[in-house]
Amino acid sequence: MALHFARVDTPVNALEIWMACSGGYSFVISNESRTGPGLHGKPGLVASWRPVEENKSAIKLGGSPFSTFAEAEKACEALLEALEQMSESQTPTTSSPQ
Repeated sequence: MALHFARVDTPVNALEIWMACSGGYSFVISNESRTGPGLHGKPGLVASWRPVEENKSAIKLGGSPFSTFAEAEKACEALLEALEQMSESQTPTTSSPQ
């Protein structure tokens, strides 16, 4: 399933943050730089995720920061697919009575 990232409207226009939710997971891509008015960190696009229903900190995706938005988006989609597969394999199956 493709994630559809939307730019987060913030009072500080210099912040470049995009968010998408799917399958009970929230994904965020943020543009960071060493200087300037935006988020500070290693320059590039940092992708992170967390479960929506759990009050936990976000987890940065391996490979962050990415050079392009497309790379960050692809990493998020790959992780979502893996999380969904893990969830399916852990879901108990019920058999109908014979």
